[in-house]
Amino acid sequence: MLTYTIPLVPGPTRVPESVRRAYLTDYASSDLEPEYCQLYADVQAQLRTILSTGNQIAIMTGEGMIALWGALKSCIQPGERVLAVSTGVFGHGIGEMAAAIGAEVRWVEFGYDEIADPAQVEKAIQEFQPKMVTAVHCETPSGTLNPAGSIGELVHTYGVPLYYVDAVASAGGTPVLADDWHIDLCLIGTQKALSAFPDLAAVAVSERAWEIIAQVNYPGYDALLPYREALQKRWFPYTPAWASLAALHEACRLILEEGLERVYARHTQVAQLCRERARAIGLDLHPAREAGCSPTVTALMVPEAMGWERLDRQLRAHSMGVGGSLGPLAGQVFRIGHMGAQAQPELVEQGMQVLAHVLSNR
Repeated sequence: MLTYTIPLVPGPTRVPESVRRAYLTDYASSDLEPEYCQLYADVQAQLRTILSTGNQIAIMTGEGMIALWGALKSCIQPGERVLAVSTGVFGHGIGEMAAAIGAEVRWVEFGYDEIADPAQVEKAIQEFQPKMVTAVHCETPSGTLNPAGSIGELVHTYGVPLYYVDAVASAGGTPVLADDWHIDLCLIGTQKALSAFPDLAAVAVSERAWEIIAQVNYPGYDALLPYREALQKRWFPYTPAWASLAALHEACRLILEEGLERVYARHTQVAQLCRERARAIGLDLHPAREAGCSPTVTALMVPEAMGWERLDRQLRAHSMGVGGSLGPLAGQVFRIGHMGAQAQPELVEQGMQVLAHVLSNR
């Protein structure tokens, strides 16, 4: 279907009308006009506030993966050590990405129904002495939220040069404290809790990361280095997407106008509502311990008597979109995305009523 009447997928999320309208202006050449550079600087400032950082923000054209790949390739050379904290598909996958560019990778593996244990990460750092530690803050296929701050303290204590954190599914929905958590490369996309379209990604880059990026001097399309002075020089590595940037500016404005604390409280409230309603209709949470669950997404076990394909088909018959899962959890878990513009009690209640109806008629 083209649209969902009840959009509860864990990204891309529903895009508010004012964000969609930002695309309608027939913008001039971003390479020539000073208004583009001013807008870029304004969005950098907005993202600094959302990520609680004073670091420079590189805003890249492309889906979130361009930032994930670009940050790795800009910082890591073949043979260098990367420690990948894995509690799910994306945490493990970042390690695979690092291995693909020639890094020596060690994974700190946890079950996909667990969050990372800092004690085990500490032991691995001591033994492996990596150049970079990678982690995923919100592991959406598992519905979990990792202790990125505690891991960052270990990175800082042991002098690991780089801490790389995927905050794509958490930024804008739960606190991300990039500076306090010692994050050198804080990676986000626009299509989750920010509720814009999936056409931009951004990286908050620390000064020590910029130094390493300059040493590596990676020249590819997704390189971070050109962004270090792009705004000052008014020269961007490829044609900027002015309309996309304008839409992100509006999406960030909506969040900041509401206020970060209120936004986070709304996500927490809606997550609690979703889980209470799920338990009331006989569904099991994933993970079972709610303490490890993310406020931006709820993962639920697929009822064995129904199976994922049938459940998905029947929900779609009511114009309701939810997400399945990936990797070892495929077919076992489905996910309700209550993030960004979808973190609304009325929407989640409507979705849970449909879910209860479908399950009662199985």
